[in-house]
Amino acid sequence: MSANVAIQKFSFPFSCAARLSQQDEVTQKGSVQVKALELLNLQGNRILSEAGSVAVIGALVHKESPKAAPVGDKAPVQVLVCAGASQSALVCRQSVFQNLTVESEDQRPAAKRQLSSESAARTITVVKKSAVRTEAEYNRHLKPKAHLGQRASPRPVAAGKRRRRKDLFTNSEVFHRVDSHAIRAGAELKEKCVYDVKTIVKSITQGARNELERLRAIWVWLCHNIEYDVSGYLGRSEKLSSPEEVIAAGRGVCCGYSSLCLEMCREVGIVCQEVPGHSKGIGYLQGQSLENVKSDHLWNSVLLEGQWFPLDACWGAGRVDMEHESFVKRFDDFYFLTEPEEFVESHFPDEEKWQLLDTPISLEEFGRRVFKTSAFFTMGLRLIQPHYFHIVTDDGEANVSLGFSRPATFTYEMTQHQDLLHCGAREQKDSSNSSFGLLTVSHRSMKLTLLPPASGAYDVKVFARPETATTPLIWVCSFTVQCPIPRAMEEIPENPFLSWGLQPVAGSLGVAGSSQDSKAAEVEEGVFELALKTSRPLMVLCELVHPGLEAAVAKRCLATQIQQDVLTCHVLCPMRGFYRLSVFVRDYEKTEVKFQNAANFLLHCKGKVVSPNELYPPNLGSVCGPGTRTVEAGLSKFSHTTAVVSTQQGKCNLTFHNQRDLELHTVLSREETQTAAIPLSRHLFCTYTDSKVTVSVSLPDAGVYRLGLYAKIPPGGDFSPMCDFVLRNSCDQPGPPFPCVYAAWRKGYVLFEPRVGLLEPLSWVRFRVRVPGAQRVSVVGETRTDLKMNKSRVWEGEVLSGNGLQQLKLAATSGESSDMAVLMTFDIKQLEREA
Repeated sequence: MSANVAIQKFSFPFSCAARLSQQDEVTQKGSVQVKALELLNLQGNRILSEAGSVAVIGALVHKESPKAAPVGDKAPVQVLVCAGASQSALVCRQSVFQNLTVESEDQRPAAKRQLSSESAARTITVVKKSAVRTEAEYNRHLKPKAHLGQRASPRPVAAGKRRRRKDLFTNSEVFHRVDSHAIRAGAELKEKCVYDVKTIVKSITQGARNELERLRAIWVWLCHNIEYDVSGYLGRSEKLSSPEEVIAAGRGVCCGYSSLCLEMCREVGIVCQEVPGHSKGIGYLQGQSLENVKSDHLWNSVLLEGQWFPLDACWGAGRVDMEHESFVKRFDDFYFLTEPEEFVESHFPDEEKWQLLDTPISLEEFGRRVFKTSAFFTMGLRLIQPHYFHIVTDDGEANVSLGFSRPATFTYEMTQHQDLLHCGAREQKDSSNSSFGLLTVSHRSMKLTLLPPASGAYDVKVFARPETATTPLIWVCSFTVQCPIPRAMEEIPENPFLSWGLQPVAGSLGVAGSSQDSKAAEVEEGVFELALKTSRPLMVLCELVHPGLEAAVAKRCLATQIQQDVLTCHVLCPMRGFYRLSVFVRDYEKTEVKFQNAANFLLHCKGKVVSPNELYPPNLGSVCGPGTRTVEAGLSKFSHTTAVVSTQQGKCNLTFHNQRDLELHTVLSREETQTAAIPLSRHLFCTYTDSKVTVSVSLPDAGVYRLGLYAKIPPGGDFSPMCDFVLRNSCDQPGPPFPCVYAAWRKGYVLFEPRVGLLEPLSWVRFRVRVPGAQRVSVVGETRTDLKMNKSRVWEGEVLSGNGLQQLKLAATSGESSDMAVLMTFDIKQLEREA
């Protein structure tokens, strides 16, 4: 049987792939004559003829070598076409030619776009039956199939609009079945010492339903079964590159990954290309010009859905720890069919077209760009400033800012500059240990102000993690800071809690807002007050840190008030400079839960400071002022609602209501520098009427005092602290003490006169007192003086204090008993005797 065969020549800017039967693979150098069925262009479409009754039964095969030809090699190819008995017309889709370069279009005039009868008469060839596919086979391969993670009938992409990775699959979870099988099958083959590419590919792609799943299986197998050959990279052993050597050894450098990926893709008919170029990986020098520098990396690009996508199994398998000269396995799904605009941040191909960008970037631009790890993109971060990795400080300051779409936690690390980007420095951090900058996080952005301590160059690494994650923070990007002249400034205290201002997790901890933002707060007169709004009742602890402040002294600089919807912290600054104020919270009722850091504020005190004798008392409790605890105890309507009470007269009355009629106790204390003649307890006097309680205070000296309020809850139990008040007295005149009160003084008893417990000698003293239920009220001195009850049911009368008498006693009888109980005693000043 004879037939007329036409020869059609095409010159492509990209390598093309042919699908051949196993019996009919033909490869020649230069011009190639091939017997097969399908001709694929860069779009993955078949180039078929409509000329007469001629059916295409030939195919195009790219030039083969141990490695793929350099990208863009244009090998002239001849396609042999035989006239068949069938009249089936195979339509050539116009989209075949849409993505070809202008150069290729010039080389392929319109006259050559279809097989002509003239060219059909030039050559006659014999075609084996095994190379002929039936029309049904064509239809099977041409019929669009649903891809994993896609609808069964994907929408067509508008001309010129690039399909995204998410158009191919929604997320990597859709590959769970494929990944699991590839990993499991790979382990079984490795145990059986199977190193044959065909056998491996057939096994790991078994069950794959489409081209995307087959590619995924190959890529996952590569990432999990081939380790980077660190010894070969360092020149200590021979580099392995051929597929068989790489599989047998289980290791290889970048070309080993790429060549093996290419070979495995061929086995399943996936159009794949090796792409040489530069990368910001091991050995990359930041800031060094890459012009005229030989590229050092190889990766792959594959044709899917009519478009090219980059992928790098070498970077997907793990990383190299140069400090220990070892390979660290770490599967990174980011480098599977990466978006070109993200891939080009770390991979720059030798040929511009393999950037796969509408607007390619230059090699100079590539070198200047900020290095971003895969975590930068997977976390949805974006760079606000700077535009390039090298920053020069302005007045000793440099700024970095990142945006984010999902809440994240950040920290950073600034170290002396090293040329290599990957120099063994850690890629994860649990906390911050740098005090040369201010990192603040707002609702949708992070700002880092860097303040280098001295002139020179510094490397800055930024770390991040999702807000809800508990894993270490991951390296996301890097910068180099050049500081010509450092800013003269005081030392900033170390912040181990990542950032300044409210922490990203503050909202989930119950902190809804703050009176202070993330900027440094200027402290006036050495006193600062912070208020945090809460969405639910919380407990709070605060920590104040200054480079020159002892921890014991720092505790005396804080007073915290806990209310149901507000947490207030009063801060004293006894030294100039910067302070770190850290706030820790937990739910009020969950006593078993640990306190968590909710906020950190930077305070700057550069003016007046608080003197040591103005600090808060050393035994001040963690709960100051009325708040959640007093509300729970039924203590309400406090006359003083703040934790700090100031008096200029040395006297004050604190009133509140005791709705549950709790047994109360008050304590007055201060930092004692010397033993006082009269105890501080004599400077407090409590009066109970109905549900109202009045605590009267008469302070002996100027200074700062603690007034502690206690209650028995439940009745009969021990006294529990309710709250402390800080009393700040600026009056130099000593306040007199109150009478010494005894247990017989009960609820409802009121002393009107005298209100002092130290009486003048030889003077008449007027007594006025209410003692409900008393049958007799008397003042006992040298003699007993009975007081008389007036119309207001107040016992009153005048008593002579006498001379040489030390004390007067106020006593009363109640009920049927004739015994008198001492309610309180009054001291009498003693006259100095003349010599």
